[in-house]
Amino acid sequence: VQLQASGGGLVQAGGSLRLSCAASVGALSNYAVAWFRQAPGKEREFVAAISQRGFSTNYADSVKGRFTVSRDNTKKTVYLQMNSLEPEDTAVYYCAGRLRYGLGNQIIDYDYWGQGTLVTVSS
Repeated sequence: VQLQASGGGLVQAGGSLRLSCAASVGALSNYAVAWFRQAPGKEREFVAAISQRGFSTNYADSVKGRFTVSRDNTKKTVYLQMNSLEPEDTAVYYCAGRLRYGLGNQIIDYDYWGQGTLVTVSS
């Protein structure tokens, strides 16, 4: 599968953005999908994940209650709705997929990666 993330941009603190992760090749419905992010000078970290059919989700503590991951397999797209954004959310956001079941939160748990999309939150 080939994944492509989009939807990043510049937003003020307290604002919202919705990121999309689209599969250009293959059936996205076979893959659990996660979002990771990497801030300047920091390691890549887990944000959220969703199971193949969307029945299960997992979130990092730092985004619980603010971010929502969802998917539309008919559109071969996974979304990350980000609300109440904070300057600390500024990062390049990546989506990643895995064929195996389960919602890992480590980089090594995912086999397919898209290019990132930059989110900048101004204070």
